[in-house]
Amino acid sequence: MIERVWSNVSPEIQEEMRQLCEEIPYIDEHYELMDKIGEGTFSSVYKATDVDDRVTSKFASHFWNLPDDNRKYVALKKIYVTSSPQRIYNELNLLYTLTGGSHRVAPLCDVTRLRDQVVAVLPYYPHEEFRNFYRDLPIKGIKKYTWELLQALNYVHSKGIIHRDVKPTNFLFNPQIGQGVLVDFGLAETQPDYSKDLPRSGGAAGDNFADYRSQEQFCPCLMRSNAPTHPATAHHGLVTIQNGKLVHLNNVQGVDLTKGYPKNETRRMKRANRAGTRGFRAPEVLMKCGAQTTKIDIWSVGVILLSLISRRFPMFQSLDDTDSLLELCSIFGWKTIRKCALLHGLGFTVSGLQHIREEGYPNGIREFIYELLYKECDAGTFPVYSVAFETFNYLEQDLVERASIEPRLPVRSEHPNDKETESYELKQYQEAIWTDHYWCFQLIEQCFEMDPQRRSSAGELLQSAFFNELNDLDDNTEVEDTEDDEDAERTSKDRDNDENDVWLISE
Repeated sequence: MIERVWSNVSPEIQEEMRQLCEEIPYIDEHYELMDKIGEGTFSSVYKATDVDDRVTSKFASHFWNLPDDNRKYVALKKIYVTSSPQRIYNELNLLYTLTGGSHRVAPLCDVTRLRDQVVAVLPYYPHEEFRNFYRDLPIKGIKKYTWELLQALNYVHSKGIIHRDVKPTNFLFNPQIGQGVLVDFGLAETQPDYSKDLPRSGGAAGDNFADYRSQEQFCPCLMRSNAPTHPATAHHGLVTIQNGKLVHLNNVQGVDLTKGYPKNETRRMKRANRAGTRGFRAPEVLMKCGAQTTKIDIWSVGVILLSLISRRFPMFQSLDDTDSLLELCSIFGWKTIRKCALLHGLGFTVSGLQHIREEGYPNGIREFIYELLYKECDAGTFPVYSVAFETFNYLEQDLVERASIEPRLPVRSEHPNDKETESYELKQYQEAIWTDHYWCFQLIEQCFEMDPQRRSSAGELLQSAFFNELNDLDDNTEVEDTEDDEDAERTSKDRDNDENDVWLISE
């Protein structure tokens, strides 16, 4: 092993990197470790130099062009042996599937395995920590951040993949160049096709239900009367499980779903994937819906956007699912959450809790954000130059002064003097900021739709008027493959003959 000399690195990390090089000689032959840049539940990430320029030249288009040129840097992700082999295989396989299709999704550049040690090689993205800019990012920056994130999700979802852990630390953003990339697919999974086993069209009320309810993905939300994608099942209404049997909620004969305490519970225990990070889980995840879709990622986008526009992070800090639902009740009201629970065949009741209202904020999410900003403005926590005052002034004019602030085109004098020009430019700037806020709040509301079937997709959100100026400048809003896909589509024989290509771990 080549003896490395690391400066400005703690002795503990030096020893850790030295041990990694000893355990996997391949790493020491092709990469020069520089520092440890991240650590999570299932992996550690190191910054390294691509010694022979294999990865950086092959995937050159995925490396950000910066003034100080960081092209030769890669990120080595060491996946802990505590992860199950299936989980490791799933992450690498999904990364391989996504490689080459979008510059906003980190590609799998290389991977090596020695016995139980697995290291994946990804591009290194020089980004800024979310905590360092979320309070200072102007509305135009928020727009670019959200647009980049939705572009990445639009591509991932087009492949039928749910990321399941969308949060600021998994979306690396550089405010200087306005670029972002989605990383960490350790919890990602392919979305099942829930429609293939739905009851037959035109059958009797109980046809196929007995078989379908025994499936792990069963949830009444798939068969409710207002499901837009399955009109043939409209007459079935809401359903749930009682004493191991399927029951239509319009014929429950007095069964009170709100009395489902453990000592009286007769329904089947619900099992569902709860992967994700607390505070970013969608209502259907909290309610153990077995038919989760890519829409859970959209809810997480809404949480991030809420933090950006309110200048508060983290937004939700509950420790369990029950507290998470109560946090949502404090914003949307317990009546809204109860309706959401009914979609999934559940009962939900709240009583005797202070600050938990039935209807939530009268003006919805806008009033909630206004209250958060008002408290900070009143306490003087924002500097006088903070961009948060733009949002606060917008909401104050909208909610307090009740003035019309809908987007409108400015009218300019044909022969303005200097003073008129200055006044016009100020008005034009203000109206641009007002317009961005107007559409931004509409976007947030779309993300926080309780019904996942009615919640907008990433592609639909990208068509929002909030992104008009970005869509006009970008020709790649639709999901398209890049030139790197030519590499991904080669035959298996070609891959076998290419020693520089990615090798996947076999099951």
